[in-house]
Amino acid sequence: MIYLYLFVSFLQVGMFSFGGGYAAMPLIQEQVVTIHHWLDISEFTDLVTISQMTPGPISINAATFVGIKVAGIPGAVVATGGCILPSCVIVMIIAKVYLKYRKMGMLQGILNALRPAVIAMIASAGISILITAFWGNAVIKLINTNWSLVIIFVICFALLQKVKMNPIGVMVLAGIMKLGLSLIKK
Repeated sequence: MIYLYLFVSFLQVGMFSFGGGYAAMPLIQEQVVTIHHWLDISEFTDLVTISQMTPGPISINAATFVGIKVAGIPGAVVATGGCILPSCVIVMIIAKVYLKYRKMGMLQGILNALRPAVIAMIASAGISILITAFWGNAVIKLINTNWSLVIIFVICFALLQKVKMNPIGVMVLAGIMKLGLSLIKK
């Protein structure tokens, strides 16, 4: 029965995560944290971090991670299959329709209308991750802020936006900074 739950949960994520991996984060969080309680919010934040560090789409990495945690290798296969099945079917249908009707104004209008919703979903996921990183599960209060993570975030953001540093280098540097801070605290 757990395999069916994994498949259906990630089938829903795969069906409704328009806009890519970041847009899928609220859907994944709803399924694995809120509905099924397979992960708590802290584990979910770890899942996002691990999904970012590993190659491949975030939602597929998340499905594999949750599937292994909940039901081992077979769970990973089932969850990942549920996650990619809608994409395969939808992309084949959309490709056929798009190639036939790509010049139609109504189709372009629909695509333009979806963009703000996708941006809102990405922003929602990002804000949720920031809140968990800076304040954990505590109520948001200035005194509860993890200032070392805020500083690392600001430095990384500046390196990405102003210096245009390679994201992989920024991730490695962030890990080194956190490791250094951990060693200093000991």
